[in-house]
Amino acid sequence: MRIPGDDEVRALHERWAPGREAFELVWTHCVIVCEIAEQIVARAGLVVDAALVRAGCLLHDVGVYRLYDDTGRFDRGQYIRHGVLGHELLAGEGFPEAICRFCSCHTGMGLTRDDIERQGLAVPPGDYVAESGEERLVMYADKFHSKTNPPAFVSAETYAVHVRRFGVEKAAAFGAMCEVFGDPDLQPLAAGYGHALV
Repeated sequence: MRIPGDDEVRALHERWAPGREAFELVWTHCVIVCEIAEQIVARAGLVVDAALVRAGCLLHDVGVYRLYDDTGRFDRGQYIRHGVLGHELLAGEGFPEAICRFCSCHTGMGLTRDDIERQGLAVPPGDYVAESGEERLVMYADKFHSKTNPPAFVSAETYAVHVRRFGVEKAAAFGAMCEVFGDPDLQPLAAGYGHALV
């Protein structure tokens, strides 16, 4: 499988971004998630395909661009759809399923068909759950940075509180991932990017 490099991925972001502000927000977040994932790999001694993890991190949020309308207004109410929109975008660009899945399988602690039906989510019925070690790592690393206004780094404790509202099973899944992957050191990243750590 051909894995896209950084230049190709950045060019794709620039092509799909509706403007410079959206590009800077999403691209910077993806780069930060990549730095977090690479730190986790180094600290935990994980055996994963490093190039695939990097591409997955840098591409996982491209679907966010599809939530901007022609006037540049962002539709926050449809945010739950950004993963499947990214999957569609990458599939349309000719990327293999293994790359596309980083988009559709990183939301929350995974979305199941039951989650979608029970919560009435605006997502096509299906199971969008990280399966491979690479997918699980990208999903986990993503939890530690938020594209809020202003963007912020998110501690494991803060995310654990947040995820509990989606069910005890989601909180338990996050706790299990914390045990496997460990807590990333967010202080240096927060200082480097000038983002708060919450």
